[in-house]
Amino acid sequence: MSTLVPTEYCPVYAPFFGVMGATSAIVFCCFGAAYGTAKSGVGLTSMGVLRPDLIMKGVVPIIMAGIIGIYGLVVSVLIGNGFKQTMSLYAGFIQLGAGLSVGLAGMAAGFAVGIVGDAGVRASAQQPRLFTGMVMRFSTVPGSWLDKEVEDVELNSETDSGDLLRYEKYSAIVERDRMGSETPAVQFQLAFYRCR
Repeated sequence: MSTLVPTEYCPVYAPFFGVMGATSAIVFCCFGAAYGTAKSGVGLTSMGVLRPDLIMKGVVPIIMAGIIGIYGLVVSVLIGNGFKQTMSLYAGFIQLGAGLSVGLAGMAAGFAVGIVGDAGVRASAQQPRLFTGMVMRFSTVPGSWLDKEVEDVELNSETDSGDLLRYEKYSAIVERDRMGSETPAVQFQLAFYRCR
């Protein structure tokens, strides 16, 4: 068994950035989900005083806010699958970026669901025909950042490609290096593939 020695591009602290990415995804998404649940719950309670028959319909915003927290959990697990004891700074930074972008977008979506849910539940109590419009708004808010989540998960999966693909990229970089074009970018790419 060979032990990988930390290098300049594969330091001991590189996995820390990946862990922070996974943490950011779940924490920020849960902040957004908690705010959305609380804000929608206040609107539901206020609406329930006037129209208790519509309480079960008014639970939709609370459920949508909770789903945002589940998105954060899924992304943090996907990022966590890429953790290794020795990994490059490149992979750690990609995991950090994926987690932060999904987490902050989830927090913003949770705020939007809370504000729209509060106003929508109260308005649908006064005019029941507004309920369909409120539900349609909920389908667009989380969906607007779900594309970003999928993109970040794909970006994160590129850091853990198969060995054959990794070998082909490494071989191409080494060949380019032999031709005398070793720039700092080429050195960084070489270090990324050597640490794997």
